[in-house]
Amino acid sequence: MLFTCVGDSNDVTSVAGILKVTPSNQQLFKDNQVMEDEKTLQDYGLTSSSAKAQCPGSVGLAVRLENGEFEQLDLTPFSSPPDLPDVMKSQETNGQEQSS
Repeated sequence: MLFTCVGDSNDVTSVAGILKVTPSNQQLFKDNQVMEDEKTLQDYGLTSSSAKAQCPGSVGLAVRLENGEFEQLDLTPFSSPPDLPDVMKSQETNGQEQSS
């Protein structure tokens, strides 16, 4: 998994542009469905209220192989998001104290 921070009004092409692979050689997926370039992340339900630091939104990535086909999508998590700093925890709960 790759963790990145983008706005929910970004289009799919701008997300694909963060890698050193041309967007035409990438396919992004949400819920096993190819994401269309002209749509925004918000169109796929990825918003600042649904995807947060400790509960990130998942997007799959397939890269075009030398034979012109796209690799098979494999959503295997290789890492977890880091612990949320204490200063941000109160923002995540809108200033309410968390119970231990």
